[in-house]
Amino acid sequence: MQGAQIISIGSAVPDLCINNKEISQIVETSDEWIVNRTGIKERRMLTGTNKSVVDLAYSAAMKALDKIHMDPLELDLIVLATSSPNDLFGSASQVQAKIGAARAVAFDLTAACSGFVLAIVTATQFIQNGSYKNILIIGADVLSKWIDWSDRKTCILFGDGAGAAIIQACYEEDNAILGFQLNTDGKKYNELSITYKENSYSLNTLKLFQGQFQYISMNGKEVYKFAVSKVPASITKCLNALHLSIEDVNWLLLHQANKRILQAVANRLSIDNYKIISNLSKYGNTSAASIPLALDEAWQNNQITKEDIIVVSGFGAGLTWGTVVIKWKC
Repeated sequence: MQGAQIISIGSAVPDLCINNKEISQIVETSDEWIVNRTGIKERRMLTGTNKSVVDLAYSAAMKALDKIHMDPLELDLIVLATSSPNDLFGSASQVQAKIGAARAVAFDLTAACSGFVLAIVTATQFIQNGSYKNILIIGADVLSKWIDWSDRKTCILFGDGAGAAIIQACYEEDNAILGFQLNTDGKKYNELSITYKENSYSLNTLKLFQGQFQYISMNGKEVYKFAVSKVPASITKCLNALHLSIEDVNWLLLHQANKRILQAVANRLSIDNYKIISNLSKYGNTSAASIPLALDEAWQNNQITKEDIIVVSGFGAGLTWGTVVIKWKC
């Protein structure tokens, strides 16, 4: 078994910033209402002809590579965690081509807001079994393309962004991906989904039906209850397996969904609020991008330092949730 370490990270967001006042011109809401219930003040949206998740993923990936002066040809694998590809067959191969990582295998991973956690775990398995040495993982989403702007329950929440990390093989004693815990409850998939709906009529004599994907649909109350009950249990189970206590944790980094969820999870774990890493107010819910986006910002601001223990948890559509415990080595 080999160890695995995160050796670099980068992030990217679109230029267009939309604040709550502008949202209130679209639907009946207000800045005060949104901030009080979500903690979100503004979010970034991708605009422009032919702009897609690939552009954000490329920018984040290049920043991570440039920080350590790594040639893209050194990459063995690229995992793109996204639920908003610009091609239903996947977008990872387009990122691979755009960054010039011709030697890397590339594939998409779809797990919505838990995507980056699953990408870390997936990359670590490839490294620890000796298959690959250098892996680029990216969490990127452009959910603005799937928002119903007349639905104030969802249109206030989401933003676009991307974050990337490079995970590299290391000696086993230097392993920094300490452990993980993952779960799925498919019976509740419809609490947060983008469903496919067939037309009610066939298009030809063969009686074949076609349809299209709908907008984001979310049962906010159920998602809240799910997150504040399942996430603390996942974190506790993961820490117990590693023989770590809450006191050993330097930082809590949760998927940036809602300020109330972040605080409720921290309270249930008896983790002080100053240990919560959050940039939710500036970017909203960026799905798979939210964790690496917040992690990169915390690193750039010298908020986290070498040897810090970071508990990372993602949760969302599926319903999926999971925890990974990291020792920071950058």
